[in-house]
Amino acid sequence: MMISVILGTQWGDEAKGKLTDYYASKADITVRFQGGNNAGHTIVVGDETFKLRLLSSGVVQGKDVVMGNGMVIDPQILLEEIGELRSRNVEIGNIYISERAHVIMPYHKQEDEILEELKGNQKAGTTKRGIGPCYSDKVSRLGIRFVDLIDEPVFREKLKIVYGIKKKFFESLGHEMEYTMEQILAQYGAYAEAIRGYVADTTVLLNEAERSGKRILMEGAQATHLDIDFGIYPFNTSSNTICGGVCTGSGVPPRSIGTVLGIVKAYTTRVGTGPVPTELTDAYGQHMAEKGHEYGTVTGRPRRCGWLDLMLVKYSHMLNHLDGVFVTKLDVLNGLDRVKVCVGYEVDGKHVDHFPSNMGVFARCIPIYKEFKGWDFDTDKILLEGIGSLPKEAKDYLSFIESELEIPLFGVSIGPKRSQTLILRDIF
Repeated sequence: MMISVILGTQWGDEAKGKLTDYYASKADITVRFQGGNNAGHTIVVGDETFKLRLLSSGVVQGKDVVMGNGMVIDPQILLEEIGELRSRNVEIGNIYISERAHVIMPYHKQEDEILEELKGNQKAGTTKRGIGPCYSDKVSRLGIRFVDLIDEPVFREKLKIVYGIKKKFFESLGHEMEYTMEQILAQYGAYAEAIRGYVADTTVLLNEAERSGKRILMEGAQATHLDIDFGIYPFNTSSNTICGGVCTGSGVPPRSIGTVLGIVKAYTTRVGTGPVPTELTDAYGQHMAEKGHEYGTVTGRPRRCGWLDLMLVKYSHMLNHLDGVFVTKLDVLNGLDRVKVCVGYEVDGKHVDHFPSNMGVFARCIPIYKEFKGWDFDTDKILLEGIGSLPKEAKDYLSFIESELEIPLFGVSIGPKRSQTLILRDIF
């Protein structure tokens, strides 16, 4: 199988971008198959840091990049991202935007902000970038796709209908449209001309590439527990972030998928609202936040930190049938006297051995911990001598994760740089 998948097993920010960048050296094409610019991927190469929002992390390696039909794309942000990479002399490969991908419009961002304010304590913690409303319009068949955007008569006709609907909707909520229809036509007409050369039938492109033996790397955005169906609803995202989303978001068949690699941060983080059973507000949590630089790539919001929750990861394994895991940010736990792992939950005095779908139940979950001795290691020494030179305590921690999940460890990340990566198994 020539298609491999990288997925987050927690709530995002597991360093999927770093691992996609690393493994992209052996790929021909890298693909984003869902989400939009609500997810940021950070890549550190030497002394340079790249923060991507839409393009797959493989772009930094000069690989061909596909933006699948499952994505919702803000053309302004995309053009800015391409321009920034070129200004930094990154040699960009071919960029392909699915003609079926949906376009984020100005009214989506306005709608996002209005609806979030009306939700009260059910706020999802949206980034207010129009992601959810764009997906809503897609399902309601009011969306504008890139194949529509680059066809001016079709775009004008569709926009006229949708604009009228949105105008009435906003007025019913006591708001006026921030842009006139003519302003949108002019602005997005310019985007269409700038983007036209990137738009393609990426489903055909990917299937032909797979049949010809090219290596394709699928990069998930967000993570399993932000999935619209299987995440903690409503504190999740608007797309399918699990392995099933690879097929629906890119058009490749399930039987073409080979390795599915789950990325596991050595501790738990989350941005925004929603329960986090292992959340720490003490010195341990502060250590993780400060040493891990836990601030959102896109929003800059501080991330909530806690001990590793294997209940989350086990559920991710069940949904995605992972072939293995890659543990990241192990170095962040350096210097702690002890490290804990959540191995189960207790709710109302009863042991829970499965992940609850009821948000109210999940909010009452009390973690059951297994405790490990802490460790400290010199990153440069480990990189020089190999993974076997990790302290026994760190190796015990990794071995426990492997044994609990019953799948192999593919590697360990011990720093943000591409070079600070210990590989045990290849993804292709």
